Amino acid sequence: MSNPAERDITGEWASVKLPPVPELKSVTVEPKTTALLVLDMMKGNCGARPRCLASVATVKKLLDAARAHDMMVVYNLTGAGKVEDMVDQRLAPRAGEFLVKGSGGADKFVNSNLDAGLKDKGIKTVIVTGTSAQGAVGGTTNGAAQRGYKAVVPVDGMSAEDAFNELYAIWHSYKGGPVNLTSNATVTRSDLITFGG
Repeated sequence: MSNPAERDITGEWASVKLPPVPELKSVTVEPKTTALLVLDMMKGNCGARPRCLASVATVKKLLDAARAHDMMVVYNLTGAGKVEDMVDQRLAPRAGEFLVKGSGGADKFVNSNLDAGLKDKGIKTVIVTGTSAQGAVGGTTNGAAQRGYKAVVPVDGMSAEDAFNELYAIWHSYKGGPVNLTSNATVTRSDLITFGG
């Protein structure tokens, strides 16, 4: 009789071949109907992750571009929800920028004001940045797709504890998740995003 572990699905995992790296695509967004989401970029979580700290410059570049194009900018501040607890004050929200209220989980749409706030501004597309890739970014990207939005996910604007969690999150949005997610999410890099209009 064979070893029970060999009959279990976990026995196959050590020999699983990774799929090809997801193809990053160029994307043009319409500033009037696109919002930039900056999720969970706080000292307590981002500050504890070197990979997150490395993504701050990219998120700042996207934030500057969004503001230059008069786009809606959305923040989720985890923990106590204080701006001064953000990992870098250059990312801090400005007066009038949207703060998610009520969300406590990975999908920032759940039990929050996010969907209503986006609809109020006529938003059809969200650019999702932040940490963690497999939590806030992955959960909110899926939440956006399930609610009829297009989601743009720049791989250099998200982070996790390690490269595997980042790859897992991107693969889920790219090809591994439900068809409503994979057909409405674009996996890209910040320098492949063009702002129309």
